[in-house]
Amino acid sequence: MRFYLMPTRWLEFIPGVNRGTSMATGGERGMTQAEHRTEQNTGKDEEKLILQHNAPIFTPYQRRVLTWFAIALVVGILVWLLSPVLTPFLLGAILAYILHPGVGWLTRRRVPKGLAALLMMLFFTLLVTALVLLVLVVVQKEVPQLRQQVPGLISHVNGWLQPKLAMLGLANSLDFASIRDLITNQLEGSAQTVVVYAWTSIRTSSNLMLDVVGNLVMVPLVLFYLLYDWNAMIRRIKHFIPRRWLVKTIQLSHDMDQMLSQYLRGQLLVMGVLAVYYSIALWAAGFEIALPVGIFTGLAVFIPYVGFATGLILALLAALLQFGSWYGFGAVAIVYGVGQILESFILTPRLVGERIGLHPLGVIFALLAFGQLFGFFGVLLALPVSAVLSVAWRELRQSYLTSTLYKN
Repeated sequence: MRFYLMPTRWLEFIPGVNRGTSMATGGERGMTQAEHRTEQNTGKDEEKLILQHNAPIFTPYQRRVLTWFAIALVVGILVWLLSPVLTPFLLGAILAYILHPGVGWLTRRRVPKGLAALLMMLFFTLLVTALVLLVLVVVQKEVPQLRQQVPGLISHVNGWLQPKLAMLGLANSLDFASIRDLITNQLEGSAQTVVVYAWTSIRTSSNLMLDVVGNLVMVPLVLFYLLYDWNAMIRRIKHFIPRRWLVKTIQLSHDMDQMLSQYLRGQLLVMGVLAVYYSIALWAAGFEIALPVGIFTGLAVFIPYVGFATGLILALLAALLQFGSWYGFGAVAIVYGVGQILESFILTPRLVGERIGLHPLGVIFALLAFGQLFGFFGVLLALPVSAVLSVAWRELRQSYLTSTLYKN
C-alpha cells in the first residue's frame, strides 16, 4: 500500500507501517514530495480564492462610518423638510439656554421652578418691550416735528436747487409746491396708513397669519417647558450616550457651555459699552434725544445690521429735524462711523473674541464667512457657533497629537 499522499509525520501513528521501510525509493520519494507540495499549494490557492469570494465589501470600521453618515444624512434631510415647524422650537431652545441660569439662580433661593420660569420669561418680555418703547418714544416725538418742518425743508431745497436748474435750462421743471403738499399729506396719515396696511396684509394672507399666531403661541409654550424641564431633559439625553463616550461627551459639553457663557458675557459688555458711547457722543453733538437713541443703538447691536441700521435711521431723522443742516448729518456720520469701527475692530474682537479663544482676525473672518454663507442668521450665530467649533477643534487637535499617526 502506498502512503505517499499522507504527510510523512502521520505515518508513525499507523500500525504496521515502518516509516523507514515503507517509503518509496529516492525517485518515488522525490515525486511524492513534489506532488505533495503541489497539492498543498493548490489547496492554499483555492482557500485564498474562497476567502476572497466570501470577504465582506466593507470593514467593520467602514460600516460604522457609513451607518453614522447615513443617520446624519437622514436627520439633515428631516431638519430641512421640517424647518418651518422647527423654527419656534429652535428659537425657544436658544432662549431657554440663555434664560436657564436665571431659573437656576431663583430655584436655589427657594422659588418654585414653575414660578421661576415664568419670572424669567416676564423679565425677557419686559426687556424686549423696553427696546420697542424706546423706538416708539423717538418716533412719536420726531414724526410731529417732521410734519411741521417738512414745508420749510422743501422750501430750503427749492431755493438751493432752482438756480442750479436754471443754469441747466430746467427752471420750473419741478413743482416743489405739489411735492410739499404730497409729503405733508402722507405724513399726516402715516401712522394710520401703516397700521391699516399691516393689518390688511396680515388678514389677507392666511399663511402669514397662521405663522404669526403659531409662533406667538408656540415660542412661549416651548420656552416655558424647556425652562421647567431643563435638568430632566439633560439627564434623559445622558442616558442615550454610549457609556464609553459618556465622560468625554460630558467634558466636551461642559467646555462648550463655558465657552458660550463667556460669549454671552462678552456680548453684554459690548452692548453696555456701545450704549454708553452712543448716548454720550450724541449728547456731546447736541442731540436732544441722545439718551433713547443711544441706548437703543447700543442694546440692539446684539442683532447684527438691524440694530445698527435702525439706530442710524433714528439718528439721521433726529439730525434732519433738529438741525436742518449738514452739521447734523456730519455729526451722525462721525458718531456712527466711529461706533462701527469701535465695535467691529476693538470691542467685539477683544471682549468677545478673547473670551472664546478666537484671534481678532478670526472673529472678523467668522462674521464675514458666516454672513456670506448663511446671510443674516449666519452673522447672528457666527460667534457662538465659532465658540463651539473652537472647543471641538481643540479636542481633535489633542487627539491627533497623542495619536500614533502623529508620533510615528
